[in-house]
Amino acid sequence: MNRWIACATSVAAVLVPFVGVQAQQKAPRPTIVLVHGAFAESGSWNGVIARLRSDGYTVIAASNPLRGVASDAASVAGVVGAVKAPVVLVGHSYGGPVITEAAAHAGNVKALVYVAAFAPDTGESAIDLTGKFPGATLGAALAPPVVLPDGTKDLYIDRDKFAKQFAADVPPAQAALMAATQRPVAEAALNEKAVTPSWKTIPSWFIYGSADLNIPPAVQAFMAKRAGARKTIVVPGASHVVMTSNPKAVAALIEEAATAQ
Repeated sequence: MNRWIACATSVAAVLVPFVGVQAQQKAPRPTIVLVHGAFAESGSWNGVIARLRSDGYTVIAASNPLRGVASDAASVAGVVGAVKAPVVLVGHSYGGPVITEAAAHAGNVKALVYVAAFAPDTGESAIDLTGKFPGATLGAALAPPVVLPDGTKDLYIDRDKFAKQFAADVPPAQAALMAATQRPVAEAALNEKAVTPSWKTIPSWFIYGSADLNIPPAVQAFMAKRAGARKTIVVPGASHVVMTSNPKAVAALIEEAATAQ
């Protein structure tokens, strides 16, 4: 009997770690959901998507309507909620307020990654945060607003000013394409106040460029510190579209968030 007990104990000692490894292997890998910001579109993530896919991640580049924080967040939350796996939710620029709110309405978000993005607290808007520290020059780079039939206004960056303002470290030909394909943001969206700061309960990571002219680096440093970011990366000389000009660094940070415990 003692031999049998000893044998059973030995087998259990071998099987328990094996079962644990099997459980880890069966755990679903996070899906990465990318949310573009104002004056951009889903293609701005192409370099990041290519790297994440080559490393085995499922990636969704969600379309951000750019109409208002609450309604845009509802749209993104719908995309996230349809994913049957944990999600790393990534936002660029105005996509930051959108993922901040969307994560509060989707129970499967394990991490937030802010890429040159706003991370507002309750009652703050993108415009409020932009003016918190000096350095933003977006206002002077905007084209005349486009007035829609309902009286609301759409904002674009002047095409002749787009490269310098938005994508100074992107090859000129690519920046020209980005200027032509930019999607407008509703003026009201940039003034809409945040409601639920999900970065207070969900781990966050931040990355931005030191030469960002849309959101001053000092503002981004403030937001990252306030959020208790797990890691903050400042890319020297990078513009507002750091994900386009430095996709390797952005993809690496997203993967770090995806594998964090």
